[in-house]
Amino acid sequence: MTTRLLRTLTSSAVAALALFTSSCTAPTKATGRYSTTFDPPVQQPTNPSAVRVKMSVGAQRIYVMEGNRVLLATPCSVGTASTPTPRGNFTIYNKQANRRRASSPGAGYPMTYWMEFAPAYGMHWGFVKPFPCTHGCVRLPIKSAQKMFSIVRTGTPLNISASQPEDATIGRTLPVLDDSTMPDPPDSYLQSPQVFVDAARGKLYNF
Repeated sequence: MTTRLLRTLTSSAVAALALFTSSCTAPTKATGRYSTTFDPPVQQPTNPSAVRVKMSVGAQRIYVMEGNRVLLATPCSVGTASTPTPRGNFTIYNKQANRRRASSPGAGYPMTYWMEFAPAYGMHWGFVKPFPCTHGCVRLPIKSAQKMFSIVRTGTPLNISASQPEDATIGRTLPVLDDSTMPDPPDSYLQSPQVFVDAARGKLYNF
């Protein structure tokens, strides 16, 4: 083998190694879709009083259960490290389909399909991102919030933990939802009654 050929082969090997290494170490950007396109399948409970809700803070997943049967599974967004979603066992004690934020800043902002489980903490419609981004409340895709609101009752138990067994099964099949680049609807729309009319149809604005 000639010296020139050896150098060529060595250069090729180095280039291939560099390409392999960069492909292994280069960060990958999560791809997703807007939460307004997500329409989770739902099963109706045979015994509504047996329904319970499980939330995985680590996986950002919610599972509406009846026994071991998953009635509905959905991505969600939870609180940041500095403003975490509380963990533990709770009860959904207040439901309001057409609720608005009462405090400022953001007074009047729609928190559609509100399901409160602790004072000032609730699950409701909101823009969903694939990372913790809320002040402690739990945001849901619009169709998920609508369907979940119809299943749970006042008194439905809720467990919020770092993880849930369903994370490894149905939780892994759920899509990545990312509303980070979604244009904000006009404030005039968000403050109008139309936002609740659209929510009852399982939609938001023109998305």
